[in-house]
Amino acid sequence: MSWGTELWDQFDNLEKHTQWGIDILEKYIKFVKERTEIELSYAKQLRNLAKKYQPKKNSKEEEEYRYTACKAFLSTLNEMNDYAGQHEVISENMTSNITVELARYVQELKQERKSYFHDGRKAQQHIEICWKQLESSKRRFERDCKEADRAQQYFEKMDADINVTKADVEKARQQAQVRHQMAEDSKADYSSILQKFNHEQHEYYHTHIPNIFQKIQEMEERRIVRIGESMKTYAEVDRQVIPIIGKCLDEIVKAAESIDQKNDSQLVIEAYKSGFEPPGDIEFEDYTQPMKRTVSDNSLSNSREGKSELKFGGKSKGKLWPFIKKNKLMSLLTSPHQPPPPPPASASPSAVPNGPQSPKQQKEPLSHRFNEFMTSKPKMHCFRSLKRGGATPEDFSNLPPEQRRKKLQQKVDELNKEIQKEMDQRDAITKMKDVYLKNPQMGDPASLDHKLAEVSQNIEKLRLEAQKFEAWLAEVEGRLPARSEQGRRQSGMFDAQNPATVNSCAQDRESPDGSYTEEQSQEGEVKVLATDFDDEFDEEEPLPAIGTCKALYTFEGQNEGTVSVVEGETLYVIEEDKGDGWTRIRRNEDEEGYVPTSYVEVYLDKNAKGAKTYI
Repeated sequence: MSWGTELWDQFDNLEKHTQWGIDILEKYIKFVKERTEIELSYAKQLRNLAKKYQPKKNSKEEEEYRYTACKAFLSTLNEMNDYAGQHEVISENMTSNITVELARYVQELKQERKSYFHDGRKAQQHIEICWKQLESSKRRFERDCKEADRAQQYFEKMDADINVTKADVEKARQQAQVRHQMAEDSKADYSSILQKFNHEQHEYYHTHIPNIFQKIQEMEERRIVRIGESMKTYAEVDRQVIPIIGKCLDEIVKAAESIDQKNDSQLVIEAYKSGFEPPGDIEFEDYTQPMKRTVSDNSLSNSREGKSELKFGGKSKGKLWPFIKKNKLMSLLTSPHQPPPPPPASASPSAVPNGPQSPKQQKEPLSHRFNEFMTSKPKMHCFRSLKRGGATPEDFSNLPPEQRRKKLQQKVDELNKEIQKEMDQRDAITKMKDVYLKNPQMGDPASLDHKLAEVSQNIEKLRLEAQKFEAWLAEVEGRLPARSEQGRRQSGMFDAQNPATVNSCAQDRESPDGSYTEEQSQEGEVKVLATDFDDEFDEEEPLPAIGTCKALYTFEGQNEGTVSVVEGETLYVIEEDKGDGWTRIRRNEDEEGYVPTSYVEVYLDKNAKGAKTYI
């Protein structure tokens, strides 16, 4: 069906309908444009999300990505980047293939529609002019006929009147003839204009308007087809990226399937293995035999032959004193040797990482272990010299053997890479110098001597540094005798050459940094018997409280020598902070230890014994 034949009288409605069709097309363009903006925003958010969870360079997070689960997560983040890229492709293709193309088509459509309706209005104006001409000729013909009829009647009246002269009658006859001729002319003119109008009207309704409406119909049908094609393109743009998105999802699944829990467990072992042997069985000490001691004014240990063992008194019977929390010696040995954690931003601070543990010898009596501790490091003459925290030593001696070996091996590898890099640079400079020697016009060979000497000097420095770390590595791996053993095995006990050491240790036995001391005996020397030793380290009176404190945050004391506290908990202070960031507290008779000073609010009792400032 054609609009030209069926809608010949619906010009205005067709004009409204075609305008509505253009509005629909523009609405669809706006819809696609907003979809592209959403795709871009979604892609940007996905990229920001992936970037947010990427491990930061040169941070602890990079070490975590050794584990297969973390590697799979990293692969997921990378695939999400590609996934976001496909949404950017969707946006770009929709913009270029739909939005831009349709916008250009709309402009062309508007111009075409404007042209067709302009021709239609022009045809309307022409037929209206023809109609007006017809009406005008018709009225003129009607008027002339009436005038001719009146003139004829007047002539007949004058001709019948005997009183009228012959001249007047002739004049009336001539007037009637003129009017009749004018009527005939108007009739001929009206007939001509009528025929012309009928022709124009026939052309208008059967030729001009049908042609114009047919073109408008074709234009509208092309618009409908175009919007349908655009919708197909809309779907195809999405469909084109589905295989790539599917590949991204497949890679994520593949990364998830690559997770190896056994491998991750092995990495945990490699990361935290200390290399220490677990403690052996404690040997039975027969108290039925007479106790053999070598007693001197300044000796706490066995004789030099090491044949007789130090026996504990009856008060310590049945107790494993190294594991009793209130034992003062173990408090010294297990106090935290690292800086306290900073106060948390929230009420749940992270736990302090475990500090280095002391190696335990296998199958030795407790007396031997104590003697080993007292004689192992002559430089530490008393517990007061122990420091909590401090910079990491160059040889990583603060780490357990296995971790120290890994660190030293890593350092050696880094130095070897640096050496190789410098050697490559030296070779390059040497080759350049040879070229200059063969071709002096290219450069002065002497200008490279300074650089060559500098590189050689750097190589030598790096080699010396590598040798130093290799020696430490060999020491750890047992290829060289341990340096510390030379100083450890100097004596089996403290002899008469260092009485001040024993006295000082007796005074400063309470804390790693001498936070609680007792006055030296009036005689200036201490005679320590086995029973005295037992009383000193087992049943000694607990330290007096010098105040109280309130926990500001929850602290998980995972280090040996530390104690866990809960936010809002009130405890006793038995040793205030001496500048290292730790405060010693007691919860009850059998539970005491260190907490970070920044985690508690301390209220000291100035009148309490021991409540004084230490320098």
